[in-house]
Amino acid sequence: MAAKNEDEPFTRIDVHEAKEMIDGGGVQLIDSREEDEHAGGHVADSVCIPHMATLPRADELDRDKPILFICKSGVRSAVAAEFAASLGLTELYNVEGGHDGWVEAGYELA
Repeated sequence: MAAKNEDEPFTRIDVHEAKEMIDGGGVQLIDSREEDEHAGGHVADSVCIPHMATLPRADELDRDKPILFICKSGVRSAVAAEFAASLGLTELYNVEGGHDGWVEAGYELA
């Protein structure tokens, strides 16, 4: 269930909420893992921007859509969402459980 902690600039969502948002369209999905992890399997249509590259690659973040960040378990994606918030972006979501939770839920990887 979506949770917004007042001391975090993003909303925490589970993999089911993420899938629903992705299926609904109109969002950008950022895979905050490293390139080799992304190449090994990722959520379809995700853009690989490793968490430490979020600021240098800020021009790739879509300012007109909600942005979902996902990594292996939800830690690096939270850091990436913090970086995005520092750029003034506000409609940010961290997928709790990450790719591990995505696979555990039975959702496909590309």
